[in-house]
Amino acid sequence: MKTGFVWHEIYMWHSTGCHAGVYRPGLTIQPGIPFEEAQTKRRFKNLLDVSGLSEQLHPITAVALTEEQLQRVHTAAYLSELKQLSDGTGGQLCANTPVGNGSYDIAKLAAGGVVSAVDAVLLGAVKNAYALVRPPGHHSEPDKGLGFCLLANAALAADHALDYYGLERVAIVDWDVHHGNGAQRIFWEDPRVLTISIHQDGNYPADSGHANELGAGPGLGYNLNIPLPAGCGEGAYLHAFDTLILPALRAYRPQLIIVPCGFDAGAYDPLGRMMLHSDTYRGMTRRMMAVADICCQGRLVLCHEGGYEPNTVPYLGLAVIETLSGLLTAITDPNLADMRGLAGQALQPHQREWIAHLQEELRGPLLSGMKKGCYA
Repeated sequence: MKTGFVWHEIYMWHSTGCHAGVYRPGLTIQPGIPFEEAQTKRRFKNLLDVSGLSEQLHPITAVALTEEQLQRVHTAAYLSELKQLSDGTGGQLCANTPVGNGSYDIAKLAAGGVVSAVDAVLLGAVKNAYALVRPPGHHSEPDKGLGFCLLANAALAADHALDYYGLERVAIVDWDVHHGNGAQRIFWEDPRVLTISIHQDGNYPADSGHANELGAGPGLGYNLNIPLPAGCGEGAYLHAFDTLILPALRAYRPQLIIVPCGFDAGAYDPLGRMMLHSDTYRGMTRRMMAVADICCQGRLVLCHEGGYEPNTVPYLGLAVIETLSGLLTAITDPNLADMRGLAGQALQPHQREWIAHLQEELRGPLLSGMKKGCYA
């Protein structure tokens, strides 16, 4: 079977205006280019086309989510606010989350694209899937949008898998450089979803993503944060996967894995301070595929999140799609040698010690969950 792929040109028409980075222009801020804009994603898709890989993927048609589906995760009041801004001339949900005319409709199709990818995987039409959607979603909470995110794409897809297909265990593994606060809050008390976020400690949101945030009530022990110090490269990330993420997934045995896939942990990204390269993304993808084969018949869906460096993100994305599909193209990453050559790519002693500390901090909730029979 082929790898499924979600794409629609309308995703690129979500306009965030002429912000300078994350700021609104004014008399003291010269108008510029927003970090979250269409070019990086379109260049990713263009590289897939030029490589010949696009035509070897199974196209998945996105279907916009209904208000009823959205209200399973988001409040009616928040959706009403978002719709009002979108139907008018746009505006700001918060300082770093602008809305343009039509953004709500595009966001419903983006979230629907991730749900459609889940449908294709669970129905056996594809072996796995990547949803190249926009706007992103992993910061969006039930009652607000944050960090460029309007709707909680991955969380909505997880809820759909639970509600429509009757799954009992879904895992969300977020490797965006920023904390996956949206899914954490949405499933805070829900043991049916294991939420894992590996991210740069204290980046964004600055006040969330700590290791002691473990969930509550029936969901205690089902939210795992892996905050890594700035400057981590391939060694630290793969060590964290091997010692923390993969053991948790094997213990939980999800029936579906969803990965909010951010490329802003890439070495040259302006909004992160990590050092990953395309081979790291291959390594993380291989690990997710292997654990999905063990736990859930390979059921794996990736949805696009952050990544703001237009010259490097397309090659990081190509590495992921090549790995998912098992199809190597003739394209080589021109950035790989320089990124691999950055000092500190190997696992550093302080990083090893910190990950060992996290192991101890997270071991209690994991063991408690298994003793209660919560981890199947």
